[in-house]
Amino acid sequence: MLCVSAQAWWILPPPSAGEPRKLAPYVTSPISVVDKMLEAAGLRSGDTLYDLGCGDGRIVLAAAKGFGAKAVGIEISDALAKRARQQAENMGLQDQVKIITGDMMAVDVSPASVVSLYLMTEANDTLRPKLERELKPGSRVVSLEFKVRGWKPSRVAKVELHNHPYTIYVYDMPQR
Repeated sequence: MLCVSAQAWWILPPPSAGEPRKLAPYVTSPISVVDKMLEAAGLRSGDTLYDLGCGDGRIVLAAAKGFGAKAVGIEISDALAKRARQQAENMGLQDQVKIITGDMMAVDVSPASVVSLYLMTEANDTLRPKLERELKPGSRVVSLEFKVRGWKPSRVAKVELHNHPYTIYVYDMPQR
């Protein structure tokens, strides 16, 4: 029983009265792993990246600063979203980076050419129909550590950092 509650500390009860549901805990990604994610996704200038559950904004900031992409982060936590916005301003990236405080399930991701995820497999399962419905053919989804069940990755990259192996899955949205 103790093990289950320790692993499920972040799960909130179902939303009531239209409240958004938290799909994943806040866990930071090492910046070198973030860079590998964006490289694996083939991110480039001219792309628009959406980071679902952007936390402190490190993926959207890296996308804008290191790759010249436009980036939109969606974060349910107001405090984390404010931190990400402040970082974008501090780095002079406010014209390239937009942070939305809200529920990732309620935000239209159709402008994205790349979507980044660091969510558990169950959360990816919840997002999958939305991504299939809203993303254009040729858009890419890059997921750190957790697969999108039912999709076949076009690329899988491995990164080891501090004796921890990370797996990056890249999926290309098919033609309809």
